[in-house]
Amino acid sequence: MLESVGLDPVEERVYRFLVTTAEADVTDLVRKLDLDAETAETVLVSMRDRGLIREAPPDGRRFTAVAPDIVLGSRLLHHQQSLDWARREVEQLSEEYRGNARRRDAGRLVEVLPNRLAIREQLYHTQANAREEVLYFCKGRPMVMQATENDEEPAALLRGVAYRVVYERDLLEEPGMQANVAYGVKLGEQARAVPWLPVRLTVVDRKIGVLPLVQEAGISEPTAALVRSGQLLDALIALFEGYWDRATPLRVAEDGALTEGAQTCPLNSDDLYLLSLLVAGVADKSIATQLGISQRTVQRRLSHIMELAGAQTRMQLAWHAARERWL
Repeated sequence: MLESVGLDPVEERVYRFLVTTAEADVTDLVRKLDLDAETAETVLVSMRDRGLIREAPPDGRRFTAVAPDIVLGSRLLHHQQSLDWARREVEQLSEEYRGNARRRDAGRLVEVLPNRLAIREQLYHTQANAREEVLYFCKGRPMVMQATENDEEPAALLRGVAYRVVYERDLLEEPGMQANVAYGVKLGEQARAVPWLPVRLTVVDRKIGVLPLVQEAGISEPTAALVRSGQLLDALIALFEGYWDRATPLRVAEDGALTEGAQTCPLNSDDLYLLSLLVAGVADKSIATQLGISQRTVQRRLSHIMELAGAQTRMQLAWHAARERWL
């Protein structure tokens, strides 16, 4: 069990024995572990030289184990770092391999998922392996699985994967959907709504997308395209971003109900007027003149508004105000 931190089976037996008995010598190992004297002495010297055990005073013939969290913990950390480095290298090599393969064979860019089961398995797999972000278009009348069946999303959200989901309003009218969406929003999902979506779509880490090819399956099995990195996937991401920018945010009210609309604006009418002048491109001096206040007061009030918006620059403030529909 401890081979991953550099102990072979015999050394592990010796180390565990020393942990339980506090200290021992060659004779103890021969008697208790059924080792021959030469092997026992060789193992003890090797483990001492590697810092796994130390000599116990006064004569140095007996040995005691070094604390596991010190000697094995550091080895385990180093081993984990080595694995992480190797994993990144494998991922990079795999991506280079796939990229070269796609350049040689354009058919590798798109793979057809022939039925409902294959689509469901791919959706589960891509989410389970998501590391950064999942983008979703959710239309009404699901073809492959209900939103309540997507058990991978809560797990991904809990491990830090960002979810941005655009819902078609017809879907939100289906029984249980609003409660389900509210649950996702509470876990961290960013949700928005639009009257209509052109397609169903899932994009994971901007590297792979799933796009159903049949909107109304009827009696036949639905099919979908598995789209890998390339200009086609870039176009699908751009389509998502376009609808996302125009969609209305969905939020959870204090009573737990799902509500549609931007977050309540925290600004009073005077600050909103000041913000409107800023967004219109009016200089601070002219704003001060129009409001009958000093430029320093204008700057102080703008700093307060930026703090409320969580913005570091005036450009970020204008973008936040537009996104949250403060104006």
